[in-house]
Amino acid sequence: MMEFITALGQHSFLQLALLAGILVSIPCGVVGSFVVIRRISYIAGGIAHTVLAGLGLVHYLQVVHGITWLSPMAGAVLAALVAAGIIGWVSLNLKQREDTVIGAVWAMGMALGIVFISMTPGYTTDLMSYLFGNILMVTPADLWLIVALDVVVLVCVGLFHKQLLAVCFDSEFATLRGVHVNRFHFLLLGLTALTVVLLVSVVGIILVIALLTLPAAMANIFARGLWKMMGLAVLICLVLTSGGLALSYGPDLPSGAVTILLTGTAFFATAFLKRTP
Repeated sequence: MMEFITALGQHSFLQLALLAGILVSIPCGVVGSFVVIRRISYIAGGIAHTVLAGLGLVHYLQVVHGITWLSPMAGAVLAALVAAGIIGWVSLNLKQREDTVIGAVWAMGMALGIVFISMTPGYTTDLMSYLFGNILMVTPADLWLIVALDVVVLVCVGLFHKQLLAVCFDSEFATLRGVHVNRFHFLLLGLTALTVVLLVSVVGIILVIALLTLPAAMANIFARGLWKMMGLAVLICLVLTSGGLALSYGPDLPSGAVTILLTGTAFFATAFLKRTP
């Protein structure tokens, strides 16, 4: 730990990584609380894996067509929002089972990403690192995009928290009260998509679900009330992302995997201690 603290004052990439973890923790705790309450963790997983399609498309356009002004994060945002829109629209309008739609989007998104990667000449090691996350690769440009997405998420939740809360707890009652449930269901899916993109840079596509849901689940054990749950979830996520980065630095382990191991251990320990009289 002391080695990490010493290195933090010397290396800018560590400072960027720590700041990214802090910024990501805010929407993670806020939106993750809605995801846990609404029980849509599987949707978050489907959106996360579809992100690979956007990353692969941007990489293909950069290498093959020389479109260098596109960033991988922009492709990830586009793919995540498209996936959220497809899941919501098909589930509501075609009356298909939501888990079936999510499974189809999940698989097709991953497959499309693999196709774009295979069509791109040269090595794609940087792109494949998004599968498992590498917070140490965060750039200042990525950091500004994270800040922008943070603002979008927090503004939307601040403006529509009552409607989102009504949709999460009792959509039928919300409909009777005149709330446009479908509209706010899409908004919740969109916010989940944006949060997933933020977390991909920290823990990778494969491990997103754990960091999105487990801090909020731990907060739900202790907090009474949604706002307290969100605040505690943000704090827990901040501690876990910072702790994972610090613990992984010395032995040179993957920071995303260490963060998730720490998160899972904390969750099971919290659940056990809460159960113990």
